[in-house]
Amino acid sequence: STDAPDILGHAPSMQEVFRAIGRLAQSNATVLITGESGTGKELVAQALHRHSLRADKPFVAINTAAIPKDLLESELFGHEKGAFTGANTTRHGRFEQAEGGTLFLDEIGDMPAELQTRLLRVLSDGNYYRVGGHQPIKANVRIIAATHQNLNERVKQGLFREDLFHRLNVIRLRLPPLRERREDIPLLAKYFLQKSAKELGGEQKILSEAALTFLSAQDIPGNVRQLENLCHWLTVMTPTQQVEIADLPAEWREASPAASAGGDWHTLLAQQAVQMLQRGEPNILDTLTKEFERTLITQALQHTGGRRIEASTLLGMGRNTLTRKIQELGLDGDGE
Repeated sequence: STDAPDILGHAPSMQEVFRAIGRLAQSNATVLITGESGTGKELVAQALHRHSLRADKPFVAINTAAIPKDLLESELFGHEKGAFTGANTTRHGRFEQAEGGTLFLDEIGDMPAELQTRLLRVLSDGNYYRVGGHQPIKANVRIIAATHQNLNERVKQGLFREDLFHRLNVIRLRLPPLRERREDIPLLAKYFLQKSAKELGGEQKILSEAALTFLSAQDIPGNVRQLENLCHWLTVMTPTQQVEIADLPAEWREASPAASAGGDWHTLLAQQAVQMLQRGEPNILDTLTKEFERTLITQALQHTGGRRIEASTLLGMGRNTLTRKIQELGLDGDGE
C-alpha cells in the first residue's frame, strides 16, 4: 500500500484504491477522482504525485469552486503586467507553478463554462496563454481532477463539456464513502485520536467498545473529514480517557444508527428516509434507489463470483442493463 499516513483502510474498496495508486506509479495519465465530500480525494491526489516520476517537482492544488469566476482564469493561467486594472506585475498561474509536477484541480464539476473551454484547449494542444498574453506557454503538468458531483449527469444537463469530460476521464478512481467501508471506522478513529493527542499535547482518548460499535453503525455523511473533526472534538472535550456513547456530541447521539440492532430492512429504510427528510436532502428517491441497486448488484456479483450473465439472470434484468447499471453506479473498479 502507499506511505500516505492519512489514507488508511482494510476494506476491499480501499485496497482497490491502493492497488490503483501503485499501478499508476509510472504513468503520466490524467486521473479523475470521484467521491463524496470528505472521502480524501486530495490525499489520494498527493499519493499519486508522491508515487509518480514527477515526485520531486511541485504538487499544486486549486479548488475551482472556491475561487470567484472572474479570478479563476488568472489563478490558473497567470496574467501579464497591465492585463487588467490592478495587474501591476506579471503573475505566474498554477499551471506555471506546477511546471514539471502535478496540478490538482479540485471540484472540477463547478468550473465555469468558459474556463472549461480554456482547460480543454490546454489538454488538447498542450499550450496556454497568460491573461493579456500573446506568447503561447508550453504546459508540462500532469492533471489530476476531482469532483463530488456526478459528471455524467452534469454533461447531460449541459453544465459540463462532454469533450472535456472525456479528456479528464482517462482513468477514474472512485473513493468509497465511509458507509461503504464501515469496517475501517475503528482504524480511522484510533488514528485520528492519536493524531489529535499529538497535536494538542494531551493524552490519547480511547473509544469504548460500545462507542465504537455505535460509531461504526452511523452513516457519517461528511465521511473521513467528519470523523476526524469528531476525534478532535473528543480529544478536547471528553473529561476521561475512555470515551463512552454519552461523551459523543448531541448531534451524533441523536442520529439513529443506520444499522441499529434488530429491526428488518424496511424499518431501517424508514429510519434512513426520516433522517434524510429531516436534513432536507434533495433527490432522496434517486439516492436511495441507487444505494438499493448498488447493494443488490454487489451481492449478486459476489454470489456468482463476478459472472455478470448469471448475476443478471438471478436479479431478473437484462445483461446490458446490468452492465449499464454497473457503470452508472461506479461499480466497475477504477475505469482502466
